[in-house]
Amino acid sequence: MTLDRPPGMSIRTVHDVAGLAAVSDYFSEVWQTPRSAPPYPAEVLHSLVHAGGAVHAAYDGTRLAGASVAVFGPHGAAYSLVAAADQGRGYAVKQAQRAWALDLGARTMRWTFDPLVGRNARFNLAKLGATGTEYLVDFYGPMADGVNGGDESDRLTVTWELAAPTPSYETTDRETAPGTHTAPDGATLARRDLAGRHIWCRVPDDIVRLRAAAPELALRWRYAVREVFTEAFAQGFRATGMSRDGWYTLSREAAA
Repeated sequence: MTLDRPPGMSIRTVHDVAGLAAVSDYFSEVWQTPRSAPPYPAEVLHSLVHAGGAVHAAYDGTRLAGASVAVFGPHGAAYSLVAAADQGRGYAVKQAQRAWALDLGARTMRWTFDPLVGRNARFNLAKLGATGTEYLVDFYGPMADGVNGGDESDRLTVTWELAAPTPSYETTDRETAPGTHTAPDGATLARRDLAGRHIWCRVPDDIVRLRAAAPELALRWRYAVREVFTEAFAQGFRATGMSRDGWYTLSREAAA
């Protein structure tokens, strides 16, 4: 499989102790933890590789610029445990995971992310074409890293159909749909079309910055978005898109 990569970028699977230690340090930088307490210690990465998982590392020349970890689960599905990359490098890292999983017979890959991080939602849903299939309330419990500290750890599970073309779920009638919820900033948080096929839900421009500057306000956003998503998922909606201006699209099939 030919992978689309920026010039000068290479990606390889990592098996050696020194390479895995470098990946562990990279994750510490991304999640703003001490290197003595990384989110994924090198020995854990080594165990995952030994058990049949894969650690992919992306390099700009010799500089580590991204990494990901994936394992296999039940029913031939692959699971991405973590992925991070410098700007403009994430797509290539995910495509490397995809190629690895397809070569071993997987047809889907699943992972979780913070639904309040709009740029990640757009990458996962719009660029990769994955679908948000499960909303998990406070999935990890309290987290003490520099990115998530002070918030509750809700996560959205996405499912990526590895062999399918990227679907298009664009809808154009958001602005005419009635508002249903109000956001902590006083503006409309969610809208729902009269046919009951689509819900749109807004997230903050930069939740990581908001958490650092105003943690109580960030937590109010968490609860507000949680209410919309849990209600919608209970009614059969799934997250199918994210606009450039920070609005999720949640969709469901028409009633028979």
